Amino acid sequence: MLSDSPPERDLEWSEAGIEGAARFVQRVWRLATASSTAEGEDDALKRKLHRTIAAVGEAIDGLQFNKAVAQLYELTSAIEKARPSATRHEAVRSLILLAAPAAPHLAEEAWAALGEADMIADAAWPSFDPALLVDDEVTLAVQVNGKLRDTLTAPRGLPRDEAEALALASDKVQRQLGGAAPRKVIVVPDRLVNIVA
Repeated sequence: MLSDSPPERDLEWSEAGIEGAARFVQRVWRLATASSTAEGEDDALKRKLHRTIAAVGEAIDGLQFNKAVAQLYELTSAIEKARPSATRHEAVRSLILLAAPAAPHLAEEAWAALGEADMIADAAWPSFDPALLVDDEVTLAVQVNGKLRDTLTAPRGLPRDEAEALALASDKVQRQLGGAAPRKVIVVPDRLVNIVA
């Protein structure tokens, strides 16, 4: 019920919704019973975990339980795709803590399956690192004569001249320019490079 509708709206029951919730419960259970500690870090998963912790906390505070559950679904998928690491084990543990308000029985059983001695109801809510909520990279839209021709991934805060050089080096942009030099290049930092041919 929490995943399908905001609390202020009526809920249309469907078998597909119930089946989806059951599949999610099974996915979380598989992660809990198969999780083991391993060496190494996974920076992408760590960033996803900290963003999820922040988003779930915010959604619960705002009584937007469907958004909280949607975040849990996304984190579960990210964990399933991740390779074994210390970060993955931490993410499984945090996933179970985050799921506890919505699925307390599942969370208690999964917590015990992880080998935790105390009850999950007594465990502290996971914390997040605000530095991990900020993207290190941005997607630059590259336009030629006002039409989108390419998108590029670049470091956040890239200087204008470097952003311009990166955009001009794009094969798609070079094809549009046909070897001619651009008349003007407009750079909006961390967002857009517009080339006027």
